[in-house]
Amino acid sequence: MPSFRTTRRVRHSAADMFDLVADVEAYPKFLPLCQGMRVRRRITNDKGQDVILAEMEVGYRAIRETFTSRVTLDRASLAILVEYVDGPFQSLENRWVFRDQDKGTPACNVEFFIDYEFRSRTLGLLMGSMFDTAFRKFSEAFEKRADYVYGRPKIAPAPTNPAPADEP
Repeated sequence: MPSFRTTRRVRHSAADMFDLVADVEAYPKFLPLCQGMRVRRRITNDKGQDVILAEMEVGYRAIRETFTSRVTLDRASLAILVEYVDGPFQSLENRWVFRDQDKGTPACNVEFFIDYEFRSRTLGLLMGSMFDTAFRKFSEAFEKRADYVYGRPKIAPAPTNPAPADEP
C-alpha cells in the first residue's frame, strides 16, 4: 500500500497553516490534480471539532475520478484527519499536524502523512505514479499558498557577535 510522509518547516504559524489546510473549498485554486471540491456537509461533533464531508474531483489529462472523504478539524490540537468514505480507493487516510517553533518566530513544522490504495489494480497502475508525484508536491503547494494568502515573511537577520572590547 503506497504511503508518503514528510515534515516541512514553513515560515508561517501553526494556526495559519491549520486554517489554510482546513479551507478545503480553496484547493482547486492551487493543489496539484485537484479539479474540483464540493462540501456536502459541515457539522461540529461532540468534541467541538468541525467535521466536513467533502467530495474532491481529481484528474490528469483524460482521467477523472471523484472521491468523498470525512475531514476532522481538531483546532485544539492543530491536527487534521482525512478519512476515506467513497470512490476509487480501497482505503485512504491522510493526517496533518502543525507545531509552532520557538516563540517569537512565525514558523512551524507541518507534518503530512498519506496512506492509500486504489480499489482497481488498473486504476492504480494508471494513476499511481501521478498520485505519488502529486503527494510529494502537496506540502510545497500549501507553503506557496500560505505565502500568497499571508504574505512571505521576512527572515530575521542572524545576530552578530561583536568582538570583545579588549581585542583589537
